[in-house]
Amino acid sequence: MITRSVTIEEIDDLYLMWNDHINASALYRRALREEMDVRGVDPDEFRDLLERAREQGYSLEEIAETTNRFADLQSLVEDQDRKPPAGDTKSE
Repeated sequence: MITRSVTIEEIDDLYLMWNDHINASALYRRALREEMDVRGVDPDEFRDLLERAREQGYSLEEIAETTNRFADLQSLVEDQDRKPPAGDTKSE
């Protein structure tokens, strides 16, 4: 798992200090899932596409460099799925 820095306001910080049982990472992930939902992105499908791209040999950095939205990731994975495996060309 990657750790990212998130800027929070002083009121957020104080509230979390008062309520140290709150998992701020879970709040962050929940907010991201809500954003995905607003944009019609299914987190399970997103996770599956990411795993498929990784299985196809792409690193997370390569995926981020070549895509910038969910539809791009879908196209990347589907384009690779359509390509024949190396050395598996038909000779006529």
